[in-house]
Amino acid sequence: MFKGSNVALVTPFKNNRLDDEAYIKLIHFHIKNGTNGLVPAGTTGESPTLSHDEHERVIELCVKESNGKLPVIAGTGSNSTAEAISLTTHAEKIGANGALIVTPYYNKPTQEGLYQHYKAINDKCGIPIIIYNIPGRSVIDMSVDTMARLFELKNIIGVKDATGDLDRVNETIKKIGKDFIQLTGNDDNALEFNRRGGVGAISVTANIAPKLCSEFQKLSVLDDDKSRSETEKLNKILQPVHQSMFVESNPSPVKYAAKLLNLCNDDVRLPLVKVTDATKEIVKEALKFAKLIQ
Repeated sequence: MFKGSNVALVTPFKNNRLDDEAYIKLIHFHIKNGTNGLVPAGTTGESPTLSHDEHERVIELCVKESNGKLPVIAGTGSNSTAEAISLTTHAEKIGANGALIVTPYYNKPTQEGLYQHYKAINDKCGIPIIIYNIPGRSVIDMSVDTMARLFELKNIIGVKDATGDLDRVNETIKKIGKDFIQLTGNDDNALEFNRRGGVGAISVTANIAPKLCSEFQKLSVLDDDKSRSETEKLNKILQPVHQSMFVESNPSPVKYAAKLLNLCNDDVRLPLVKVTDATKEIVKEALKFAKLIQ
């Protein structure tokens, strides 16, 4: 269920409020265009600036509108264990298929603290949990040994790896095995990540290029010569898009790209701001290169 191209959904805003109409439109865009899974209320969904009620509504809308057509992996992480339990319990109650839970940021727990955080959530919930390891944002890095301990618990099933360290894929398979799901959180390394044993991505680029991303993911896990050749071609097309999405802080560039595709406007919440004119040109050129716009 949790493989292929899973989109880290943006959260559309209008006049600093949730834009339900645009969000629903975006969900159906992905249902129609080959996306394999929906991930609301994550980093790209600006979860740090969503109120608790907004956070829950974003997930509820996603579950309701997808209506079982695509799995929903709800972003329910927090650096407060109690809040993470509350958000995860809510996601389970409304029918999300899984939860993506970021390693606690700012308070810098030890490896034992990380273990106890996830164990507490695991013990209170009955939904599959994917660890979100992103040391570039959370400051701490969950070790493979800690993930191995967590995999022994009933609900911990895998990791979204945003470390950028491809050797982690091999190390994780060696220590934990192939049943532990590995999804990259870095669009730009998805090809090599999957060749080393990963099974997909939680993708920023998929917001605006769902067909390309899903086709790339489908082919990238096949080992015949034709599939490898096609994957390389798609990777070359997608790389400039991947790079353009991170010229400024995510999700400002991808929201601008979504605006170009008439999916939603490019409003973001402070402290994030809209991209500069220079970045707009970079994004436009990347989308033109991938034939996403004229």
